[in-house]
Amino acid sequence: MSREKLQKLGIELPLFPTTSVGSFPKPDYLVTARSEFAKRKISRDQLRQSERRATEFWIRKQEELGVDVLVDGEMYRGDMVAYFAEHMPGFEEGGLVRSYGNRYYHKPIIISEVQWPGPITVEWWEYAQGLTRKPVKGMLTGAYTVMDWSFNEAYADRRAACLALAGEIRKEVEALIQAGAKIIQIDEPAVSVRPEELPLAIEAMRVTTDGLPAYFITHICYGAFEYIYPGMLEFPVDNFDLEMSNSGLDMLALFRQHPYSKDISFGAVDVHNHAIEAEPVVEERLRKALEVLPKESLWVDPDCGLKTRSVEEAAQKMKVLVDAARALRN
Repeated sequence: MSREKLQKLGIELPLFPTTSVGSFPKPDYLVTARSEFAKRKISRDQLRQSERRATEFWIRKQEELGVDVLVDGEMYRGDMVAYFAEHMPGFEEGGLVRSYGNRYYHKPIIISEVQWPGPITVEWWEYAQGLTRKPVKGMLTGAYTVMDWSFNEAYADRRAACLALAGEIRKEVEALIQAGAKIIQIDEPAVSVRPEELPLAIEAMRVTTDGLPAYFITHICYGAFEYIYPGMLEFPVDNFDLEMSNSGLDMLALFRQHPYSKDISFGAVDVHNHAIEAEPVVEERLRKALEVLPKESLWVDPDCGLKTRSVEEAAQKMKVLVDAARALRN
C-alpha cells in the first residue's frame, strides 16, 4: 500500500531503498564557523555560506554512495528541539542540560502561546532538493518530543502544550508540501519514554499529518518498545524509522508476536559504535528482518542520526548499507 502511495506521489524506488535518519557530522570548517559565529567573529551570512557548503557536500556524498532517498544532513541545526524553539515565538532559551555522552543543549522554556512564524526548514529543503534529482526528505521534530524536551510554563498541562505545538508544526508540514516535498520525516524519539502518553503522541501526530498528501515517516529510537508495541502502529504515518542493530534486533521478536503492518526504515548499522560493520554482517541483519517482514516494506538506514561519528565513519557506514541493500536486490 505504501509503495502505491509513493508511486501516486511520483516517486519510484527500488526494493530495499536506502536512506539516512537525518543528521550527518558537520565538517571541520563548519564546526569552526559555528564557534566563530558564537563568538561574534563572523557574520550570520558567513556562517550560512559554510552551512550551504556542508549541505552540498553531504548531498554529493550521498549521491556518490548511491543512496536512494537523501537528507540535507541538518548542517544548519544544533539540537533537534532547540532549533525549532529558537525559531518559534512562545519559547525562550533555558539552561544547559545533558543530552547524552558529553553533549548538551539549551532546554527550551514555553513561556507563552507557541506560534509558527512562517517557513523554518523550507528554504533548506529547497536548497538541498535543488542539488539532486533524487527525493530529499523534509525533516522536522514532532510536537510530542518538542513538548517533552521543553519546560512548560504557559499551558495548563502537557496535553495542551503538545496539541498546540502539533497545530503549529502542521503549518510547517503544509509549507514543505507546497514547496514540493513528498517524503516528510517527523522525528519523535521521546515517544517510548512514557508509554502512558502514547495516545497523546498519536493524537498530536494526527493533528500534524491528517489529510495531507505526503509519505510520512516517524523516527523513534532507543526505548522500551515492548511497552508501546503494537499500540504505536496507530500512528498516522506510513513508515517507522527504528533503531534495530544497537539492541540486537530484539524488536523482531515483538513483530513475530504481533504482525508489523507498516513500512520500516530498518536500522541496520549501529551509529553509537565506531566500528564499521562488514557488508555480510549488515546483509545478514536484513535477511533476519525479511523472515518476519515483507520485502516491499523494508527500507535500509542507520539506527539513528550519524552526527556523532566522524565524516569518514559516517560515509563508510552509509556505503556498507548501500552495498548490503544492493546485494539483497541481486
